[in-house]
Amino acid sequence: MEVENKYFTLKQYVDGFPSESDFELRSGPLLLAPQEGSKKVIVKNLFVSVDPYQINRMKKRSPSHKSANFAQRIDLGKRIDAMGVGRVVAACGYAEEELLGWEDYTVAGPGSMLTKIPTSQFPLSYHVSVLGSSGLTAYAGFYQICKPRRGETVFVSAACGSVGHLVGQFAKLSGCYVVGCAGSKKKVDLLKGELGFDDAFNYKEERDINSALKRCFPSGIDIYFDNVGGEMLEAAVANMNAFGRVAVCGAISEYTSSERRAAPDMLDVIYKRITVQGFLAYDHIAVHDEFISVTSDYLRHGRMQSIEDISHGLESIPSAFIALFRGDNVGKKLVQL
Repeated sequence: MEVENKYFTLKQYVDGFPSESDFELRSGPLLLAPQEGSKKVIVKNLFVSVDPYQINRMKKRSPSHKSANFAQRIDLGKRIDAMGVGRVVAACGYAEEELLGWEDYTVAGPGSMLTKIPTSQFPLSYHVSVLGSSGLTAYAGFYQICKPRRGETVFVSAACGSVGHLVGQFAKLSGCYVVGCAGSKKKVDLLKGELGFDDAFNYKEERDINSALKRCFPSGIDIYFDNVGGEMLEAAVANMNAFGRVAVCGAISEYTSSERRAAPDMLDVIYKRITVQGFLAYDHIAVHDEFISVTSDYLRHGRMQSIEDISHGLESIPSAFIALFRGDNVGKKLVQL
């Protein structure tokens, strides 16, 4: 059987804020039967993960390009790959797969990042969000980098994002005092209500982030989980306690601009003996099984929840991606095909 496979390519390298004109929708015939002996797998994509870090892959130059295979630059005219889940339509030995693309079907060969998903009581989308790379990022960053202790104070930026809303819940389950920031009243209400944060503030309504943090943390910050960079990182460091830990997960405020870069006071870092560490989830793949076990148990018993923001249809992927940089998403952004 032959189908018309639609897919997105990068039309031009992204410079600054992304635009729909940076992407091109193409199509081509695809035979749903790999040649005998090719060892290829054909997957019908069901959910595609939409992630801010992808913008660095779309730039002509970025330090991220040489950090890991999944962060390599996307060349012009090439299919845009992404994390996701789908159903194998032609292959042996797989049921559901991971690492797909901005396309209807993905043809994967030997060496691809394909992971069979076991039978699960959870929605399929969870394997891209809370039980996928976003969840592993939150779990590994918080427990492996931040090393929390009961009673410590935790600040999470972009706390309504795909990773931040999970970090805050892990922190509460660990007995910490947790404050998050977000960009709207709706998000702040979600953090303090449904997700159980101790406090939260709308950074867009604060004239001075440093003062906001002093108000929320009169005794200082022990742990900062950074998804933003820029002045948010500077203010967090200024309000940290001795031996504080900063897990640098993302810097979304800096992805679309070359003008503003974080410049925390290094005297604070030195004299407070603050640990500032960047990380990638896949540095901590050794804790994957533990992460799945612990998180699944929390979900099963209603102690934790996954917030998902789902758009529909392949054609909506570029607009969903662009919306991330306006802060429109609430929770994990996915596109259902």
